[in-house]
Amino acid sequence: MLSAHRRLFLCEFSRTTRRAFSCSSVSRAPGRVIFSGIQPTGVPHLGNYLGALSNWVKLQKTAAPEDQLYFSIVGWHALTLPQDPDTLATSRRDLLATLLAIGLDPKRSILFHQDHNQVHTELAWILSCITPIGKLRRMTTWKTRLAASRNANDESEVDESLLNAGLFTYPVLQAADILAYRATHVPVGEDQTQHLELCRDLADIFNRTFASSTPLFNLPSQLNTTSRRILSLRDPTSKMSKSSPDVQSRILLTDTAAQIKTKIRSAVTDSIPGITYDPATRPGTSNLLTILAACTDEDVQDVARRYEGKGHGHLKADVAEAVEQMIKYPRAEFERIRLETAFLEEVAQSGAERAKERSETTMQQVRERLGLRR
Repeated sequence: MLSAHRRLFLCEFSRTTRRAFSCSSVSRAPGRVIFSGIQPTGVPHLGNYLGALSNWVKLQKTAAPEDQLYFSIVGWHALTLPQDPDTLATSRRDLLATLLAIGLDPKRSILFHQDHNQVHTELAWILSCITPIGKLRRMTTWKTRLAASRNANDESEVDESLLNAGLFTYPVLQAADILAYRATHVPVGEDQTQHLELCRDLADIFNRTFASSTPLFNLPSQLNTTSRRILSLRDPTSKMSKSSPDVQSRILLTDTAAQIKTKIRSAVTDSIPGITYDPATRPGTSNLLTILAACTDEDVQDVARRYEGKGHGHLKADVAEAVEQMIKYPRAEFERIRLETAFLEEVAQSGAERAKERSETTMQQVRERLGLRR
């Protein structure tokens, strides 16, 4: 059953926010257009939160009034690897609840499911028709994802006969996600820089191939935000990942205080005395310092200096406590919101309607330039 404040939110959202948005001219709105997305493949982990999601909240807080923010749950991208339908449906709903729990406000940011807006796939097909195969072959992420899905030691062990067309071409869909809203800025990590460069290339190719008095697409800029690269607790040479078979390698945003403590206590470090920040030779210890610095919003070198002369036991205890303090509120909010299915459906529907309004304006101009007039 919906809580009283959720019922009030739905009423206010429907009566005021959506009406105000529909009366505005999104195509002429000044300011930045920011787009980012996340796949609904399980509960987000600490690396997702510190590397991306917390920055979405910061962007929302610091954005100018005229800026537009689009944050999407990219369900079509999840299909590039095998998914259980029931699990995927639950993950989509739970991820939306997570975005709300961490502080994203659907009255300020547009939150929506990518698969609720068919413009993404239409534009992806059009872009695929101007994408050179050579550019896709140079993408490295599909190799990494395929290796992880097969639990391979590295990319050299990947059998390309297992590669499906969707996984190979998903950077084109990712470009369509961004260009459908004519985004000006995209907050992504370093591992996605190559994909954003492809997006810029495709925007430029389209603008030149179907030239008009003004270019249709912006060449979106990478939005550099303060982010921490969080590594696996069990293998600190690789990123923390939802696909790792070792559940002790990651901290989920739904983990209890006891689970967090157990996972941090078993984190791989080293036998070198003392605590220093040295990612090259002490990746495990440095990873714990990075996590602690991120939780307390401090410089990692300053944090490391506080632990001079102390041991790993002391550091691990403090890291576990800091992580618990950071996620205990969103964890509790998530557990409440995920049960309010009517509220989640309303947020998703409203977000999709607002996303479609801008993206359909884009597609009308794309079709016009291609000769596909309606």
